[in-house]
Amino acid sequence: MSFPLSVRLVGMSENLPRVVSRDEWLVARKELLVEEKEATRARDRLNTRRRLLPMVKIEKEYRFEGPEGTVTLAELFAGRRQLAVLHFMFNPSWEDGCPSCTAGVDEIADGLLRHLQARSTSFVVVARAPLEKIAKYRAKRGWSVPFYSSFGSDFNYDFHVTLDASVAPVQFNYRDPDELRAAGLDWVLNPDDQPMEQPGLSCFLREGDDIFHTYSTFGRGTEQTAGGYEILDLTALGRQEEWEDPKGRSDAARGAVPSFT
Repeated sequence: MSFPLSVRLVGMSENLPRVVSRDEWLVARKELLVEEKEATRARDRLNTRRRLLPMVKIEKEYRFEGPEGTVTLAELFAGRRQLAVLHFMFNPSWEDGCPSCTAGVDEIADGLLRHLQARSTSFVVVARAPLEKIAKYRAKRGWSVPFYSSFGSDFNYDFHVTLDASVAPVQFNYRDPDELRAAGLDWVLNPDDQPMEQPGLSCFLREGDDIFHTYSTFGRGTEQTAGGYEILDLTALGRQEEWEDPKGRSDAARGAVPSFT
């Protein structure tokens, strides 16, 4: 049943999408489709460039603690060609893991892990907290994803997800201290806040007995592992975060903290 436009708009927020006819909506949707297709093609080009990146041979013998005991980086591959490591923010002094990292791992389903494994890729989570705390938190969250501790190793420092100038030169999202100051990110360098945990995702390739680091991403780059954002980006209200336009559309806009709580 159709109602007059003025009646249908009673009580409707001005921040919601305009109400139009189906024909008008179709015109606008097809215009947007052109941009969506170009974004898809641009993403494909970017993915190709990513695959063409050079790689670095891993020379250090990293060791991790897991349910099966001490394992090497090579063993995290579980016999597969590739390994994706989600760097989870969990300082050894904390009792619980980072809420945003937690939300991301909440969305990692067994089916996703099986799909990756079918393409010879293992996926594991690594945090700096000791195994006892990780095991307790993993059980509390009901996760089945493999979760290992890098406690006592250089792994987090070498891959720049634990920042502590007293241990290793600080590099944050590929910026050294001078570049961080120039970008107005001095807070990263504050020694009172170190050691500082950061999220990230690193990818590795195994060729025979050799292991190579092929890619790492930090900050919003880790959103590629959380399906919730991908879906929300398709909706009229988006992520319902304060940074998004148009302003005022959400009843409870929140900061850009992907905890989904």
